[in-house]
Amino acid sequence: MSNTNSSTNQIGLEKADMSEVIAKLNSLLSSYHMFYINVRGYHWNVKGEHFFTLHPQFEELYTNLQVEIDEIAERILTLGGTPLHAYSDFAQHTSISEDKNVKDGNTCVKGVVLGLQTLIEEQRDVSALAAQADDQGSADLVDEYVQQQEKLIWMYNAFLAQ
Repeated sequence: MSNTNSSTNQIGLEKADMSEVIAKLNSLLSSYHMFYINVRGYHWNVKGEHFFTLHPQFEELYTNLQVEIDEIAERILTLGGTPLHAYSDFAQHTSISEDKNVKDGNTCVKGVVLGLQTLIEEQRDVSALAAQADDQGSADLVDEYVQQQEKLIWMYNAFLAQ
């Protein structure tokens, strides 16, 4: 059955309700990109006694971030929006700051924890807004990320002995 109601998108959600969700998802997408860039930097530049532990850990993290970035962009498209795709847009809409020239392992891990905490906070906002708009798909997507990231924060803080 095709969608003949012009007030709804392709999955039957009200277009008017989705504009705010799409905007929040684009901000989240921007934050994911900035965090991804930071984690790539940690991976490339980490030095010191924990190099052999952290280098592959950061690679696993940024590889997972790539998948999540793609899923968020595809969710925006599913809702009828256009995902941001230029670095200048990401820089303008992110809630995560660039973390440049970090080499110390503990400092890198602290940057990962801070980035994950920021993503979780943003995703909780997206989830609440999506739930209000009856957008269970977006809420479920980010809720799953939150659960995984909460565990990562626990593990990275254990590494830092915090």
